[in-house]
Amino acid sequence: MYQKFDVVIVGSGGAGLMAAMQLPNASVAVLTKVYPTRSHTGAAQGGVAAALGNQEEDHWKWHMYDTVKGGDYLVDQPAAEILAREAIDAVYELEHRGLPFNRTADGRIDQRRFGGHTRNFGEGPVRRSCYAADRTGHMILQTMYQSAIKNQVRFFNEFLVLDLLFNDGVACGVVALEIRTGEIHTFHAKTILFATGGYGRAWRVTSNAFACMGDGMSIAYRRGIPLQDMEMYQFHPTGIYKVGVLLSEAARGEGGKLLNDKGEYFMERYMPTLKDLAPRDIVSRCIVQEVNEGRGINGKDYVYLDVRHLGAKVIHEKLPDITDFARNYLGVEPITEPVPIQPTAHYAMGGIPTDVDARVVIDDQWTPQPGFYAAGEVACVSVHGANRLGTNSLVDLIVFGRRAGKHMAKFIAENDHAPLPTGYEEHSRELVDRLYSSTGNESATRIRSDLQNMMIDKVFVERTEKGLRESLEGIDELQDAYSKVQLQDKGKQFNTELVEAVELGFLLDCAEATIHGALARTESRGAHFRLDYPNRDDANWLKHTLAYKGTGAHDVRLEYKDVILIDDPIFKPKERKY
Repeated sequence: MYQKFDVVIVGSGGAGLMAAMQLPNASVAVLTKVYPTRSHTGAAQGGVAAALGNQEEDHWKWHMYDTVKGGDYLVDQPAAEILAREAIDAVYELEHRGLPFNRTADGRIDQRRFGGHTRNFGEGPVRRSCYAADRTGHMILQTMYQSAIKNQVRFFNEFLVLDLLFNDGVACGVVALEIRTGEIHTFHAKTILFATGGYGRAWRVTSNAFACMGDGMSIAYRRGIPLQDMEMYQFHPTGIYKVGVLLSEAARGEGGKLLNDKGEYFMERYMPTLKDLAPRDIVSRCIVQEVNEGRGINGKDYVYLDVRHLGAKVIHEKLPDITDFARNYLGVEPITEPVPIQPTAHYAMGGIPTDVDARVVIDDQWTPQPGFYAAGEVACVSVHGANRLGTNSLVDLIVFGRRAGKHMAKFIAENDHAPLPTGYEEHSRELVDRLYSSTGNESATRIRSDLQNMMIDKVFVERTEKGLRESLEGIDELQDAYSKVQLQDKGKQFNTELVEAVELGFLLDCAEATIHGALARTESRGAHFRLDYPNRDDANWLKHTLAYKGTGAHDVRLEYKDVILIDDPIFKPKERKY
């Protein structure tokens, strides 16, 4: 089936819908694997950072500084400036569209503290996170979806995109599987936006939804576009023990503390200024160190998140979802008991490289791929560098989703539809037919489980050359096994086994790029911590990794491009204690 639009947006989370909101006069199709308001943006709890200064003095330049420093200087600084400056207007746009933020006594948007956000260039914590209880992402999705419906955006729900189409280097469409019927559809467009989210399901313990399988990253990677800084994957310090479901930083923003087996609030020992609100990479490593030195709870691999001292009123009013998660998943009552937590795979700082207008770029010269855009977690405009600050993900979505929409509006006004290439559905049909006809007797479920166990064991908070080399051998074996995956379900309608098998291929590609980048980067920076190279090395590694998929089965080519710095001494890379 063939359909034609001005714009095709793949993904219905915050970045995709923010872009759609900027295109009221265009024909826009949004393709999504799930119902739009079930997109993973809805899992974001704590808030969206913007230097509004509603609770105390704040400034966008302080926000920019925190973003650059928190990202351990792998941040492209002009992009961080745009993030911090435009966050303010983007938050007010959401407010004007109806987002129900918590309010101060005089009616302004309420704000609270979050990890790594400071006043006056690091002097102490600041209240910068604009929030709607601990359901901020959910409220953002609802608000944006209503605006998209108002703009008459066409939604194609439960469509799995299989391929990205180019004609003479210009993006011109996508091919997708309609999960309900099993039919292949082609969507022809003047411009394409990928807003497909991350790939957290590559790890066994993760905060990510089952839909977060690296679709957009892998499809671009297979089409010759590099993936940038994939070794920079964030592990959130407070996932529910064994389950991985997130207990937001909002709990620590309201005053929650981490507790070890000795009853010590141990972050005061590691980070005496920011304490429990230090950047996530540091807090995660501190938890791992407590566990490794025998201070995990009852000698096990977890510690406690303690909010008992906040009182029932604060917990009920400001942390309702977080505390319900603890009750439902662990049977723990946070009002009277501490909650078992451990680091959980959470967020990809890397992804499809873009410029500040969300145009995909394909090399170290910042050459744009005409008609192709990416925004949100799937993209790497490099505002997060080596470590994303809490509440900066939602800022990324709204700022660069908005910039993507505005630039696409200009692009479609100046360009016609590029013709579709010859045989535009062949690759997708071959992919699906191979899985239906395979007699290889390999199980996608087994391969996915092995991948997740390998990643949690060897590509986690702490890494070594030995573990990364073993994981490189492991990913090669899993890619070989994947070529022999056989389906038990040969039906067409709602064939979830087929969908999961296709998604597993995406996940393996993302893991491959991650492992290659991590093994090559012989330093520690942000979320990438090498026990065998414990120091940051700006002389050799103040640069972005670009991973290109080669022509061979296990061939990955790594190239590099410089981090963009600005001429301001306050943002010059400084030593950071690990």
